Amino acid sequence: QLQLVESGGGMVQPGGSLRLSCAASEFIANYYHIAWFRQAPGKERKGVSCISFRDGSTRYADSVKGRFTISRDNAKNTVYLQMNNLIPEDTGAYYCAASRSSCADPNFGPWGQGTQVTVSS
Repeated sequence: QLQLVESGGGMVQPGGSLRLSCAASEFIANYYHIAWFRQAPGKERKGVSCISFRDGSTRYADSVKGRFTISRDNAKNTVYLQMNNLIPEDTGAYYCAASRSSCADPNFGPWGQGTQVTVSS
């Protein structure tokens, strides 16, 4: 399984932007799907976005459509999540994880340390 490390979180005011990085320890084969999840305090972890390494197709949760963009850099074995126009509801711990099957896989994992995003005035 891939080793994934998240980075790029921080504190930002509403309307601000952050770019999260998900760095893999090795080449990300084209059968993988890499997804970003987030977990708000007291809430369950939920999917935010996902990208296929087979064809580059992407998916977004309704709550982030038009504001977040997921992308990949194959040469760097890295997935990014560009987050614009952030709102307080985006606050949470953000994780990336891999699936060998699809973006709808209920068994993404394993979970690392994550990176904290706090949107507050």
